Amino acid sequence: MTSASTQEGIPGSTTGPEVKPLLEAHDIKVHFPIMSGIVFSRAVGYVKAVDGVDLTIMPGETLGLVGESGSGKTTLGRTLLRLIEPTSGQVIFDGEDITELNNQEMRRRRRHMGMVFQDPFGSLNPRMKVGTTIGDPLVIHNLVESKEDYQQQIGDLLDIVGLSRNMADRYPHEFSGGQRQRVGVARALAAKPKFLVLDEPVSALDVSIQAQLINLLEDLQRELDLTYLFIAHDLSVVRHISHRVAVMYLGKLVEIATYRDLYTSPKHPYTQALLSAIPLPDPKLERTRDRIVLGGDLPSPRNPPSGCVFNTRCPIATKECSEVVPELKTMGPDHEAACIKI
Repeated sequence: MTSASTQEGIPGSTTGPEVKPLLEAHDIKVHFPIMSGIVFSRAVGYVKAVDGVDLTIMPGETLGLVGESGSGKTTLGRTLLRLIEPTSGQVIFDGEDITELNNQEMRRRRRHMGMVFQDPFGSLNPRMKVGTTIGDPLVIHNLVESKEDYQQQIGDLLDIVGLSRNMADRYPHEFSGGQRQRVGVARALAAKPKFLVLDEPVSALDVSIQAQLINLLEDLQRELDLTYLFIAHDLSVVRHISHRVAVMYLGKLVEIATYRDLYTSPKHPYTQALLSAIPLPDPKLERTRDRIVLGGDLPSPRNPPSGCVFNTRCPIATKECSEVVPELKTMGPDHEAACIKI
């Protein structure tokens, strides 16, 4: 995979010139009602999938978002695109509060956003040729002038993701998993977006194919001036593409830092546990290092623990941790963590 040294110079970091965020999320909450009663007519509780998240993403940046399954990563990513409506909070995209837009206005704005899904086969229509799949956004957003222009743009998109132009007439089942994911990337790029949510785009691929796709995404980011939210459950994957990394647990952000600070000096106990689970390439070091094993299962977002949501599994938790809700506090330049014990 690409060396992390290529990521020096965080776009919009505090050490650089003043740059406005491309995207800001303010106190985003997504609470899904649990319906019961006659014909499911009343809410008897809520699943707190996302519970008060604040973050910013700078132009040209890749923000990695990691956490266990059920932590709310995908829900947050879809909410930032308003594919899921937030229960409360604001999403500011390119200076505009998109949570206030009606459906028609949001449709126009969504041209500048895109998403690459986790399943490279399930996200493609098996009955539709990939050229049509890629070309749909061009038609929806009126970005073609003629049939010849339409075919030319589809061919260019296939070229840019490393596929042959003549593959436009094939169906998804005729492609490998890595090729199908490249088709998904081409479709996401068709409307010339500024911002892409990449929802675990390599988790279903072999390791060698993962590296190829990540290198492609990095190349596209430089060539097309793209901004990414890269969602993953594996910290070893986001390390190779992210400028900053945000760690999510049970609907809340528990730590956010530059990739270098997070991997060399993690502050939150949950981040430390995730990092300790990454295999080391040196077998001797792997055998001798200490692992942090978390007890118990991830609590239900329907009934999260009081105080710090991590306190039921945290190795350093005390009684106070079940009583106080920690806020993100500054640990250093571009580094915040939510823990009252650090």
